[in-house]
Amino acid sequence: MAPNPPVQKSVVITGGASGIGLAMAEHFASAGHRVAILDLRGVDVAADLATRHAGSGGTVTFRQCDVTSWKEQSAAFADVFREHGGKIDVVMANAGISEGGVTSAVDLREEEPSEPRLGVVNVNLIGVIYTVKLAAHYMNKGGQRGAASRGTIVCTASNAGLYPFPTAPLYAATKAGVIALVRSLAPHLAPVAIQINALAPAVLETNIAPNKDLFKNMRITPMSTLIRGVAQFVDDPKRTGEVAEIHGNHVTTRHPHDIIDEDSAYNLRTFWGLGYA
Repeated sequence: MAPNPPVQKSVVITGGASGIGLAMAEHFASAGHRVAILDLRGVDVAADLATRHAGSGGTVTFRQCDVTSWKEQSAAFADVFREHGGKIDVVMANAGISEGGVTSAVDLREEEPSEPRLGVVNVNLIGVIYTVKLAAHYMNKGGQRGAASRGTIVCTASNAGLYPFPTAPLYAATKAGVIALVRSLAPHLAPVAIQINALAPAVLETNIAPNKDLFKNMRITPMSTLIRGVAQFVDDPKRTGEVAEIHGNHVTTRHPHDIIDEDSAYNLRTFWGLGYA
């Protein structure tokens, strides 16, 4: 007897028209899934993917969307949910930008302090919060009750969120925020069988860097390692609240810090029991 074909999934990828997001879109399209790319630009990219992977049975569509706009993201998710038959199975909260080469968090040369440029915060953290909320809503609405998984959310963080990163402090803060968001939301989503995890890549060669020459000095992690991290989270519904550091040829689970003492452990349990803070 021939094995059953894999179930076609509905996949949403923010920032899916280039870099890491494009690699994710390629991965899911080649496996025959229905992929919706949400990005500022990318009509031609989506069309090319759709043509090249038509034989797999999958589809690739594009929605122009500024992830920092709740109105645009919510409209895009509603459209995809409707067009994909009332379900969204996988969401890659991936859209991200850099600080553009020079941080505005501090500038000790200024006579008067200038307002920091917070575009990186709006895209990398606020945009991810919007994506996660919409993903959870539609997975809960359309996912099969009683299934081992009603949906998987994977957020793109960075190993800059795990280590001090003086070159880009605001970028590092956003990625640390994504990691904390994932770990803290997992217990909320577990009772309805929705998984949320994060990827923390080292240096991958993408268009996020302000200058391609930067990569000449770096030890590059192949995109194939990141895709292995994606597959591990999507294929295993038991994994949630985890952070996978993507480095070299390795996918390494990074656990939270140990709780320092019983008082802190007690207080954390009490906060969760009370349900507010």
